Amino acid sequence: MSDLLIIGGGVVGLSLAYEAAGHSARVRVIDAGRPGREASWAGAGILPPAAAAVDDPGQRLAALSNEMHRHWAEELRAATGIDTGYRRCGAIYLERDAQAAARMELVAAAADAHGVTARRLSPDALAEYEPGLAPKGIVQAAYLVPDECQIRNPRHLKALLIACQARGVEILSGSAAQDFDVHGDRIRAVVTNAGTLGAEQICLTSGAWTAALAQRLGISLSIKPIRGQIVLFATSRPPLARIVNEGSRYLVPRDDGRLLAGSTEEDAGFDRSTTAGGVAGLIDLALSLAPKLADATVERTWAGLRPATADGLPYLGRVPGITNAFVAAGHFRGGLQLSTGTALVMNQLLRGETPAIDLAPFRLDRACAKTGSVSNR
Repeated sequence: MSDLLIIGGGVVGLSLAYEAAGHSARVRVIDAGRPGREASWAGAGILPPAAAAVDDPGQRLAALSNEMHRHWAEELRAATGIDTGYRRCGAIYLERDAQAAARMELVAAAADAHGVTARRLSPDALAEYEPGLAPKGIVQAAYLVPDECQIRNPRHLKALLIACQARGVEILSGSAAQDFDVHGDRIRAVVTNAGTLGAEQICLTSGAWTAALAQRLGISLSIKPIRGQIVLFATSRPPLARIVNEGSRYLVPRDDGRLLAGSTEEDAGFDRSTTAGGVAGLIDLALSLAPKLADATVERTWAGLRPATADGLPYLGRVPGITNAFVAAGHFRGGLQLSTGTALVMNQLLRGETPAIDLAPFRLDRACAKTGSVSNR
């Protein structure tokens, strides 16, 4: 029997497995498909800076996670030989809409007041920092954020898989959790398509699919899939040196000449399709910001299903009424960024320690979740 059974092999589940196994836990991870191939793989790997000393639980988790990413990138490279692509590349934030620019000015001022550098750029300074950035229309506001980082999702996930296995984690692909054998206030076993699995503790880390599993435990979580489409350009040399953010969309240049344009936010259920409209909109965004991309090759397009919650915060904590069941899901677009901090605080919770940050705002029975009864099965 495992000490910990993790249901869901995305970046959150694998990170928790890596952290728990590092503390000598016997860990098993099961995934209905291939571990690391859903939203975790599909994202762009942006790590925006965050302020720990603010009254915002999401920012505190992000700040903790960012600090850990820096150490994990070195640790994973030493353990696996894989460069995860962690880079402090910096970013430009800009707005061409006047109302959005006014909101961004307030956000930038608040961030700067809490130690996150956001430097206002004049048109000349913007052109000097990013000569390949030639936005169509009038740029109402632009800021340089030098501490923004990036990581390459597929490389990070590959490194995590290898590092987990090196620590003795058992990883089962094609093993879907179907039900739970609940006796009193404990889960005795998890029923899967490949048989029944027991563990001392169980953690649900299944992203957008977590809500359906949680219902089997009598709790309703406000997690829904939001489709995000991405376009990958191949160039001999990216026209940009930094990440460029405009609203919820972005351009992310890679060291090898590739550049990502993303991302849509679509309420399309569990449909992972890319659409002509979604792809065209991202290509239009890219060309409107960096016209030199007109000569680039569109190498690939894809979509991921990001697990969104009603209040924007993930669920991190114990399942009400069940002593050995936990959830870590609902990270929306921040799954990769928040995975390291989530792994730390959830492992601390599982071990009976005081988490590094207060998890009360992330609890499962907060206002946007409804607890039901748990039947013994």
